[in-house]
Amino acid sequence: MSDVDSGLEPDNGNNTSPIWVSERPSRQAAPEDKSRPEPTYAPLMRVSARDLIEDPRYRHLRRRVIISVLVGVGVGVLLIDWRLGVTAAIIAAIADTVYQAQLVSSVPAWRRPSVAERQTEGQLRKLERSGYRSLHARAIPGTDAQIDHLVIGPTGVYAVDSEKWDKRLPVRVQSHRKLYHGPFDKKERLDEARMEASEASRLISQALGREIHVVPSLAIYGPKIPWKILNVRGVDVFDGSRVRKWITRRERALTDAEIEKIYEVGASVLPARYPEN
Repeated sequence: MSDVDSGLEPDNGNNTSPIWVSERPSRQAAPEDKSRPEPTYAPLMRVSARDLIEDPRYRHLRRRVIISVLVGVGVGVLLIDWRLGVTAAIIAAIADTVYQAQLVSSVPAWRRPSVAERQTEGQLRKLERSGYRSLHARAIPGTDAQIDHLVIGPTGVYAVDSEKWDKRLPVRVQSHRKLYHGPFDKKERLDEARMEASEASRLISQALGREIHVVPSLAIYGPKIPWKILNVRGVDVFDGSRVRKWITRRERALTDAEIEKIYEVGASVLPARYPEN
């Protein structure tokens, strides 16, 4: 009887014959353990230089490189001195870095209501060297209202609300009592700005034990404002680019010690709309 017919193992040491097929069921693989956690790591991906260049996160670096190269080449060619060109390129890169740093907001991007608030914050940052302190995105306790910027400085205390409006629609007033943006009446917005300043004044005054007046205002970005500064329903309304002039044009009213104290109290009674961490 052959090895194939008998089912005996051949003498050559192999366990199976190349032509023998067992009728016995093959051993099944052990079931996969589904309780075993799957790997959580992400596969590594190769990133090309082009991917880095097109990444929007590095847009500011691309712009900085382009500015530096253009300035460096231009100065080097005009003055026929590559060393002066390199120096000019470095200065241009530093200047762009400083400029962009002034535009960076302390309010994270995902929770910013509008670009107008960032523009005003950039202007207020320039007032710090003159002794002004600012609190941004401060909530009015017990309400949904928010003061975009509370400014405390030598000339007084100010509540600034920043608005970005459609520049295609005109801004006009009627008898210093009504503010319109195109066909839209902004009475509710003016009342809200006045209420925010009034509540801030009340809370700070109670905490300090003395009267602190907070001046309400509305800084508008987008459409042309046909006046410099106009008081409408008790709220100063002006083009957003005039924020610094509007604040500093008044006479000195507070000492450095008073500014610091009001700043500390304001930060306490007007909580931040968004957590710092």
